[in-house]
Amino acid sequence: MWTQRLMWIAWPAFLMAGVMEMVVFALVDPEDLHWFGQPLALSRQGVYTLAFFVFWGVTMVSSALTTLLAMSPFELNRCPVPAGDRPDDCRKLPGACQ
Repeated sequence: MWTQRLMWIAWPAFLMAGVMEMVVFALVDPEDLHWFGQPLALSRQGVYTLAFFVFWGVTMVSSALTTLLAMSPFELNRCPVPAGDRPDDCRKLPGACQ
């Protein structure tokens, strides 16, 4: 189940990072980029690679938030501990640990 959710997050983020990479670098030349007033000490390919992983990370966070917000209250509130191993106070929460 968690591997499926991870793919719901990683795969669309990967695709959108590729799209963002194409759009951004169609408009911006990596050689013209500066960091704190200094030119970047990376090759063009290095800038492309670093930017792709930054874009991928940002879009993964966005997809993860979407996946979290799409979870039902039951999924969020259920007790992850098996019924026999639950602490006594876990059984007292209505709907969380039954």
